[in-house]
Amino acid sequence: MPSVPQLLASGAGWRVHDAVCTGSPHDRPFEEQHESVCIAAVTSGTFRYRSTQGSATLAPGAVLLGNEQHCYECSHEHSAGDRCLSFHFEPEFFEQIITAVPGARRISFDVPNLPPLPALIPIVAAAQAARDNGDLASFEELAICLAGTVSAALTGVKRPARLPSPRDELRVAAALRRIEQDSQQPLLLTDLARDASTSPYHFLRLFRQIVGVTPHQYLMRTRLREAAVRLHRSSEGVLSIALETGFNDVSTFNGHFRRIMGMSPSAYRRLKSPGEPPSRNA
Repeated sequence: MPSVPQLLASGAGWRVHDAVCTGSPHDRPFEEQHESVCIAAVTSGTFRYRSTQGSATLAPGAVLLGNEQHCYECSHEHSAGDRCLSFHFEPEFFEQIITAVPGARRISFDVPNLPPLPALIPIVAAAQAARDNGDLASFEELAICLAGTVSAALTGVKRPARLPSPRDELRVAAALRRIEQDSQQPLLLTDLARDASTSPYHFLRLFRQIVGVTPHQYLMRTRLREAAVRLHRSSEGVLSIALETGFNDVSTFNGHFRRIMGMSPSAYRRLKSPGEPPSRNA
């Protein structure tokens, strides 16, 4: 599958690539191998990831997890192209990081991915903004923070007991593409379910099973990630960003942003170290 990984930054025990894939449903997937521990943050596009830990449909905001020397395949059964920020860690360096994470016990992953969790959104947004701004010096902190946050989030996470059918994956993949393209629009559960030719209850259950969060949660987190990127990347006013990312007013935007990101939009913009967000209650 066509892929163009560009090295953005590296250091002792870690490196990060901007990986752009132009694969399409017509391309046959082929087996690859993770050369090191891999955590890849999806920033655009939707694709299917299969590894020794299982399989998952990945979309913007999610993170792919790969173990050193383990084989995997990526495919685009339902869409074309994707882009990821791919962080790679030498096992010894990764182990040094997780020894400071409460509850973390292993340097290998048992699941293939994590959904766009609140703890991950600020880091993924900051990494995306750093890539777009050419702020390569911040990637060392971002790499360490991402590894630690992922390890903490994995505590107690188990593989899903039931795998979705190809038809259900197709339905949810189409919804993910629509949310990515029209996140600023008021997308209702009933509309997404109608497009998927299923009932709202059934679609809600399918979406949560495949993506790991509900459609509304995914929509809100997609909007907030885009807003966070724009706060770091530009000098646009908070009101303008709020309205253009789909929020009706700045008060609603501030409330959602503070609950997920742990601070106000203005405080997030002033952060000198975006890879180290403060603790939050949500």
